[in-house]
Amino acid sequence: MWLATVLHQPAGPVPAIHVAHLNRKLFPVSLRNIETFRFGVGNRLSKFKVSAAKKKLSPLRTRKTESDKLAVREDSGEGYDVGWLPSFPHVLISSMSNFLFGYHIGVLNGPIVSIARELGFEGNPILEGLVVSIFIVGAFVGSICSGSIVDKLGCRRTFQIDTIPLILGALISAQAHSLDEVILGRFLVGLGIGVNTVLVPIYISEIAPTKYRGSLGSLCQIGTCLGIIASLFLGIPSENDPHWWRVMLYIASVPGFVLALGMQFAVDSPRWLCKVGRLNDAKAVIQNLWGESEVERAIEDFQSVIKDDGSDLDSRWSELLQEPHARAAFIGGALFILQQFAGINGILYFSSLTFRDVGITSSASASVLVGITNFAGSLCALYLIDRQGRQKLLIGSYLGMAVSMLLVVCAITSPLDEQVSHNSSILGTVLYIFSFAVGAGPVTGLIIPEISSNRTRGKIMGFSFSVHWVCNFLVGLFFLELVEKFGVAPVYASFGGVSLLAAVFATYFVVETKGRSLEEIEMSLNPNVSTREK
Repeated sequence: MWLATVLHQPAGPVPAIHVAHLNRKLFPVSLRNIETFRFGVGNRLSKFKVSAAKKKLSPLRTRKTESDKLAVREDSGEGYDVGWLPSFPHVLISSMSNFLFGYHIGVLNGPIVSIARELGFEGNPILEGLVVSIFIVGAFVGSICSGSIVDKLGCRRTFQIDTIPLILGALISAQAHSLDEVILGRFLVGLGIGVNTVLVPIYISEIAPTKYRGSLGSLCQIGTCLGIIASLFLGIPSENDPHWWRVMLYIASVPGFVLALGMQFAVDSPRWLCKVGRLNDAKAVIQNLWGESEVERAIEDFQSVIKDDGSDLDSRWSELLQEPHARAAFIGGALFILQQFAGINGILYFSSLTFRDVGITSSASASVLVGITNFAGSLCALYLIDRQGRQKLLIGSYLGMAVSMLLVVCAITSPLDEQVSHNSSILGTVLYIFSFAVGAGPVTGLIIPEISSNRTRGKIMGFSFSVHWVCNFLVGLFFLELVEKFGVAPVYASFGGVSLLAAVFATYFVVETKGRSLEEIEMSLNPNVSTREK
C-alpha cells in the first residue's frame, strides 16, 4: 500500500464501520449462526498461539512462540503446517479490494485518449490530468473518513458499504456523456479506494494468525498487481475500438458486487468484536480461524489492551498527538513520505520513455513488463516477509532501490557505449521496481497497523494513507517539470538519496514485528499498558 500503483500516469499502492451493538431487527442472525454458512475450513488446521498478556517485551526483543516451534517441526519433516488456511478465504475476499484498486489504476492508461475525444476535451492536458487526478482527491477524502467509520461499524460492514461508491463510480463513468459525469464517477471510485486501502491491512492484520500475518498481508500487493495487469490486457481492444473504454468501466463494477457478496460470508475482526463487548461472537470467530484451544488465551490477550465496554470506540483524532499513538502516527506518515519521494510513481511514469530508448516502442508492452516485474517482486515478498522479517526486508528493499538509481544515473552520465548505456538503464529501472515490490511496497502498509494500538489503529492508518495520497499527488504533479528543468540524472539521483535515507530511517525507527501478536507488540511499545481488571 503502500504500493507501486501507477503505470505511466500519476494516481494514488498498497491495504470498516462499527456499531457497538448491531440492531438485531436489521441483523437478526447472530454471528455464531452465520458461521455455518461462512467459509468453513476445519478449525483443527490452525496452530497459532499468542501469549502477550504474560510478559512485556522491549521493542526490539522477540521470544520463541508456538509458531516458531511449528516452523522447526516443519523443517524437520514432521508435518506440514496449514494454519493459514482457515483465514485464507476471508483474506482473499478482502484482497478483492486491492484488485479493484489496481484495475482502476490501469483502466484509463490507454483509453484516456478515446475518452477525451468522445467527450470533447481532447488536446486539453489540464482536463485530461483532472480526470486522472480527481481519483487521488477522492482517495484522500476516503482515507481521512475511514478511521472513524472503521471504529463504528466493523470491517465486514464497512467493506460492504464501501462497495456502493465503487460500483456507482464505475457505472457513472461507463455511461458518461460529459466531462462532469466522468469526473464524478472517478471521484466516487477514488473515495471507495481511499477507504479500502486503509481497511484491508487492518482487517488482515486482525484476523490472520501471527505466524502468517506478513504473508497474508502481502496479498494486498499481489491483488493490486493482478488488477493492473488485468486492466492492461483488457485494454488491448481499445486500440482498435474507440468505445471499448465503456466496456472496461462496466467490467470494473463486477468485483464490487463480488466483494459485497463475499463479505456476507466473511467474519468480522475478533478484536473489534471484543472491543464492542460481543465476546461470544469473538470466541466463535477465534474458534473458526485459530482453533478451539486458542479461544481463552486469545480473549485474555485481547482484554489486556482492549476495554470491552465500547469506550475504545470513542477514540479522538487528538489522541494521535499523545504517546504512544504519536510515535506510531509519526512512523506511519514518515514511511509513506519516504516511499513516495523515493520516486516510485515518477519512475513508473517515466519508464515508458526509458524503454522506448532501447527499442520497446509499445507503451502496452512496457506496461506489461513493469506489471510482471511488480508481480514477481510481490511473490518474493509473500515468501520472505514472515521468514526474514519486516525491518530487514524494508532496509534491503530501499538499498536495492538506491543501487538501482545509481545504476541508471551512471548509465546516463557516463560516456559508455550506447547499447551498454541503454541496457544499464533498462536493468536499473526493472531492478528498482522489483526492489520496491519486495519490501517498500508491501511492508509499509503492513507494519503500520502492527505497531498501532487497538484503540487508534483505524485513525493512524487513515492519517498515514492521507499522507500517502498527498505525496503521491505532488510527485505526479511535479515529476516531469523537475525532469525538464534539472534533467533525468539529478532527479533520479535524488530518488536514490531518499531511498538511502529511508533505509537509515527503517534501521533506527522501525521495530521488528515478525512472530509477535498485535497485543504483544502494543504492550512492548507502550510500557504503561497493564492488564485491565474485569
